[in-house]
Amino acid sequence: MASTSHAAGNPWWTIVFPVVTVILLAAYFLGITPSGNNIFYSAVAFLLCGAVFASVHHAEVVAARVGEPFGSIILAAAVTVIEVGLIVALMLAAPDGGPTIARDTVYSAVMIVLTGLIGLCLVMGGRKHFEQKLRVQGTSSYLAVLGTLATIALILPNYTVSASGPSYNQTQLAAVALVSLALYIAFLFVQTVRHRDYFLSAPDDSEDAVNEEHAVPTNARTWSSTALLLVSLTGVVLLAKLFSPKLNEFIIAAKLPNDFTGVIIAGLVLAPESIAAVRASLANRPQTSINLALGSALASIALTIPVITLFTAFSHTPLQLGVSPAKTVLLVLAMFVSVITLLPGRTTVLQGIVHLGIFVIFIVVAAVP
Repeated sequence: MASTSHAAGNPWWTIVFPVVTVILLAAYFLGITPSGNNIFYSAVAFLLCGAVFASVHHAEVVAARVGEPFGSIILAAAVTVIEVGLIVALMLAAPDGGPTIARDTVYSAVMIVLTGLIGLCLVMGGRKHFEQKLRVQGTSSYLAVLGTLATIALILPNYTVSASGPSYNQTQLAAVALVSLALYIAFLFVQTVRHRDYFLSAPDDSEDAVNEEHAVPTNARTWSSTALLLVSLTGVVLLAKLFSPKLNEFIIAAKLPNDFTGVIIAGLVLAPESIAAVRASLANRPQTSINLALGSALASIALTIPVITLFTAFSHTPLQLGVSPAKTVLLVLAMFVSVITLLPGRTTVLQGIVHLGIFVIFIVVAAVP
């Protein structure tokens, strides 16, 4: 959860983006706004990005008010709605049903977090504070659940034989969805109730910044953020539906592989929490930074897979989950390096540079398979 001062009022942009989004959508559905030109799609893309950031901000405000464990549930649900909304919009727009869009998005989210985001946090924090300490118990819990889910969702389908291609049959897919949801619920219980101290800020974290997290928003701000959260989430889904054809055109025009769509979706979904994670690292709160980063990846895979499974079951849309051998190698490498760099409990700039190096290779392989 981002460490903004929840006692203050909502920033202007968190109100303007939802309001302008409603105006644009109303004008579009009423036939007032000319659609199909570049100016229209540029406005849609700009508002889509703004609505994503506004959604996460308002979810954090509501989460801060209700407290744990419900706060984490609300925040994870909001991020999942954004991700699933973008995935479903693109799947519906794809002529073949986009069977790999969910897989590419989840894989990209995990890789962006484990390599790019964690690498940036370690470099920025290490550059300013030299060495930063983590609580090994909490970090290892994240990595254990994330590694398990990534393996059964993205690697194992390549080796099952009940269904052709990198896919599960319906029984296997249902089992993976249930296990993903069960593991996330168990993790959430451990994080917020049973072993909450494992995930708290380390003893030498910045005391002022830690105390800032406990500021509780007022009732008026909570209710306004709740309303704006619903408006923002609805706007994200509808704007994604409008923008999906243009995104496909962009991918084709840039001569990028279809898999790169997942990188774009994951990057957009992870952007708000990524900024919060980097800010936390700069403020010498490395445990909060890692919680935000790994929590985003965990929610992305643990909640998206079950929801997409239900969607494909009712819509009879094909779903492929297994990644290519090259991506499997990168995923295993990212998990292996994350264990080596995070579990000792002390991080430096060098470790961050290693993560960023893998991130560069991930982007290159995504753009040029």
